[in-house]
Amino acid sequence: MMKIALVHDYLTQRGGAERVFELLCRHFPSADIFTSLYDPHQTIELGDRLVHTTLLQKLPGATRYFRLLAPFYYPAFRALDLQKYDLIISSSTSFAKAVRTRPDAKHICFCHNITRFLWDTQTYLREYADYQHLYPFIEKMFRVMRKADLAYAQEPDLYIANSTEVARRIQSTYSKQAIVVNYPIDNSKFSFSDHKEDFFLVSARLLGYKRVDVIIDAFNQLGWPLKIMGDGPEREHLERRAKSNVEFLGYISDAERCHLMSKAKAVVVAALEDYGLVPVEANASGTPVVSFGAGGVIDTQVPGQTGVFFHQQTASSLQAALVRSQQIEWDYQYIRDHALSHFSEPVFFQKIHQVINQIYPTQPINQNSFVPSIS
Repeated sequence: MMKIALVHDYLTQRGGAERVFELLCRHFPSADIFTSLYDPHQTIELGDRLVHTTLLQKLPGATRYFRLLAPFYYPAFRALDLQKYDLIISSSTSFAKAVRTRPDAKHICFCHNITRFLWDTQTYLREYADYQHLYPFIEKMFRVMRKADLAYAQEPDLYIANSTEVARRIQSTYSKQAIVVNYPIDNSKFSFSDHKEDFFLVSARLLGYKRVDVIIDAFNQLGWPLKIMGDGPEREHLERRAKSNVEFLGYISDAERCHLMSKAKAVVVAALEDYGLVPVEANASGTPVVSFGAGGVIDTQVPGQTGVFFHQQTASSLQAALVRSQQIEWDYQYIRDHALSHFSEPVFFQKIHQVINQIYPTQPINQNSFVPSIS
């Protein structure tokens, strides 16, 4: 029987990459799980699964200040013992692709993005202003880390990118081709409603690159009701910027998030996303998306049918798109059907099993041996 290891950069937060890893863990219930750092209270639900960590886990405060440990992750992952595994599936935006494998084993990397803080450092530091004053030291260290990142990027036998945009970056930076498999959403966490209420919705970490400031400026001028789900370092600044028609909900439960997704007039996204699960989650709820028309949404949205694009990250461009969205008679059932037929777990894992069986033709994966996906 094939022995499988699942590896993720760190399990210290809950974002899109972690949600995809959660699906992988549930789909492969017999696989062993590895990561550098694990905080079960701040990340995905893994039940009683044993999570193997690196020596970094023993450092006081490591899970809280995990970004400060950047220079140590590559050696930590190289030290993991994965020699007994036939198939290694890494989930990575940075370090997990560096794991050392047996020569005859296969390593598939779900690459959510290239290591962004190394290859787009100034943009990254704008999001984490507390580290900006360290830039001269950080840049010297990152020059060394870029060389390591390029070297370890050659380790995986196969890359799977979540969008054509990420596949382009992998090719451009790492000189590796990637298969594009759009990541799925967990259908069980979203419910359909064709009865929309009088509000628009944002679901995002409150970071600079999410451009929630643009959304707030647009709604300040329109006066339309806007609810913002999520928290982050930009929250205080954004709250000061917003007028009374904008409501900040902070962290909310999955049940409440599901309800709001299904009842919103539209979900608004202003970021340039590598892929972006939020637009697909909105569609699975029967809700259209008003989004910045670049990056991952090009793969997931059908203009005029599942959403509306705006093409400049400005309040005026977004306002025009919002007004257009209100002039469309949306077919909410079509929006949901499109999401489920293209971005559901069954579709995703069917493609993944095809990929695995191609690289392991003598030891094919039997889909019946895994937990069935929920449709």
